[in-house]
Amino acid sequence: MTLTTDPALAADRLASGGLVAFPTETVYGLGAHAEIPGAVSRIYAVKGRPREHPVIVHIPTADLLSRYAAVVTDDARRLADACWPGPLTMILPRTGNVPDAVTGGRDTVGLRVPDHPLALRMLEHLDAGVAAPSANPFGRTSPTEARHVVADLGDAVDLVLDGGPCRVGLESTIVDLTGPTPTVLRLGGLDTDVIADILGREVADATGGPSRAPGMMASHYAPVARLRIATVDELQAALAGAPAGTAVLGLPPLDLPDGVVRLEPGVHTPAGYAHDLYALLRAADAQQVEHIVAVPPSGGGIAAVVRDRLSRAAADSTA
Repeated sequence: MTLTTDPALAADRLASGGLVAFPTETVYGLGAHAEIPGAVSRIYAVKGRPREHPVIVHIPTADLLSRYAAVVTDDARRLADACWPGPLTMILPRTGNVPDAVTGGRDTVGLRVPDHPLALRMLEHLDAGVAAPSANPFGRTSPTEARHVVADLGDAVDLVLDGGPCRVGLESTIVDLTGPTPTVLRLGGLDTDVIADILGREVADATGGPSRAPGMMASHYAPVARLRIATVDELQAALAGAPAGTAVLGLPPLDLPDGVVRLEPGVHTPAGYAHDLYALLRAADAQQVEHIVAVPPSGGGIAAVVRDRLSRAAADSTA
């Protein structure tokens, strides 16, 4: 495995059928050339990802939309103009350039333009789409730094493009544009209200529905530690009789008993919570914490995305 900051080297490795982990503004992706089915299949093998679970295709500009999307709607054009590069994935009907290995056999494909300078330079050099889920074992905590990828996947990845910590820290919002009503399938870095404002109409919410896009499974994003969710008012009861080394994740002020590990974001806002969430869950695992009690932030926007990720991570602990 090679660690580099050279996007041209990363593009060359992708062009030859290699696996490259690369930074985006959301999380690090595990990428393969979207038009090389054998390379895409390696993603599933390395992650332990179910073959029917689709992956997103990252493109350098909206100019490549028609290469992978058979129908580019007016809604898609408006969202691309307003939101790309950025944390928005659009589901559209796919063209023949998209192999089944990318879509899990579906007739649609998820597309986005990431907002990270190294990722964009890599994609521009390649001049093609890169299929990429998050660069971690399937169902586990997503990586937001290159070192997380190295720790999780090691030599199973051919090259890691190191672009520093991810700016947003949570995955992209996914909106399905194949039906009569735009439908959000996954909450993420772009607020649903922003999508509705751009389109000038209501956007449906199917985030609690059956899994038909990345990140929709009820159990996902989980640390090794067992995680449960509690409000501030429930915290003391949740900690009663807690084993030594239990960790609490949340925004201050939190009155914690002795022996409880405090996990809190560096910036005490919902956005700071989102940015640091996965790194803090990984830090708890590194400290061999066995139990985490998470106090989620309140409110809408990015706070709602944090609550979504915590609920799915906690579902893994209660399954």
